[in-house]
Amino acid sequence: MRYYSTKNKSKFYTLSEAVLKGLPEDNGLFMAESIPQLPAQFISDLKNKSFQEIAFEVAKIFLKDDVPESEIKRIVETAISFDAPLVKLDENTFILELFHGPTLAFKDFGARFMAQLMSYLIRDQQKKITILVATSGDTGSAVANGFYKTAGIEVIILYPSQKVSLLQEKQLTTLGENITALEINGTFDDCQRMVKSAFLDKDLNKKYNLASANSINIARLIPQSFYYFEGFRKIHSGNKIVFSVPSGNFGNLTAGLIAMKMGLPIHHFIASVNANDVFPKYLLSGNYEPVPSVQTYSNAMDVGNPSNFARILDLYDNNVARINKDISSYSFNDKETLTAMQDVKKSYNYIMDPHGAVGYLGWKKYLKLNPGTTGIILETAHPAKFIDVVEKNPGIKVDVPFALQSLAEKAKKAIELAAEYAELKNFLLQKGL
Repeated sequence: MRYYSTKNKSKFYTLSEAVLKGLPEDNGLFMAESIPQLPAQFISDLKNKSFQEIAFEVAKIFLKDDVPESEIKRIVETAISFDAPLVKLDENTFILELFHGPTLAFKDFGARFMAQLMSYLIRDQQKKITILVATSGDTGSAVANGFYKTAGIEVIILYPSQKVSLLQEKQLTTLGENITALEINGTFDDCQRMVKSAFLDKDLNKKYNLASANSINIARLIPQSFYYFEGFRKIHSGNKIVFSVPSGNFGNLTAGLIAMKMGLPIHHFIASVNANDVFPKYLLSGNYEPVPSVQTYSNAMDVGNPSNFARILDLYDNNVARINKDISSYSFNDKETLTAMQDVKKSYNYIMDPHGAVGYLGWKKYLKLNPGTTGIILETAHPAKFIDVVEKNPGIKVDVPFALQSLAEKAKKAIELAAEYAELKNFLLQKGL
């Protein structure tokens, strides 16, 4: 399996180059040369397979030319050590809970898998790998936990000051060891721009072996495709299956599209977004116009220029009509998000986090237009991570898991920087002395 840049399909890279570089030098994104089809028998037999068995078969398609099967099995069994329960709300509405990992967010799947894969790929290297990652919330904590004390790897996390929840901030700023947190006085888009600039900086690349753990890294997308198969396996429904995906940087949606192109018979996707509505506007007009992000209650989706948009274009040969055939996208504001959380609690006695609530709204809007379909909403984080937002709703009280309660006494350790690339570069050059 070879990999190419979305900006140059004629130059190819190995798995190791794609994963450890994170970004190609032309600032595109890595994509697999082909997306092989899984055997029809595998798809029809999903109900008889375990989550880990499914993950192994899917991962093997992408990794088998570079990683021994025994190692792929070890990576999967180490990384995918928790479940993704499917909760039924009504006859055609289901929730796939993706928050049962150590940091209570869906990004545990990708971060833990990536940590294990990178550790294998650098096993013979002498020079340390430095992971630079921008986060709008959950990526940072998942990456910090996944790579914590991993030999040969240090992690530097950029996050926007006062634009992540307090518990998210504690999760990514209290570990220490090989984890450094940089608090950026700006937005997630600023953090993402600074990270991308670092990867293209020749001075920094002389001093560091830089790698990425954002969804810009292809190693994040492979494991995120696993739970689409798992959700489909568990639903036991003959109806047309639709996934509603709370979307920010669009890595989660891209992973679902890859699962579909591998042969999973998904009927349709809903890209459910908050007030950062660049994508639904693109589907309507055919014009992509990134804008500065705005802050919302569903902060992990506050992205005004989604990186993985380039991958979606690549998958569909830049054809907006084909994209519209497979994806619908709707935008919802904070007031609607709060109301959705109230409605779900009242109707089903189920508590959603604000991101899942946006996914619920997207599904309900799609269902009105397309009756007779069955929806799986991706619930991407435990509601306790956003307790300050969730409990704005009268009568909703969230039980805080011990993993989060224990953060209260831990001291935040973060270095403040302006939202200027020169500040990040200077910090890294001084650190590397």
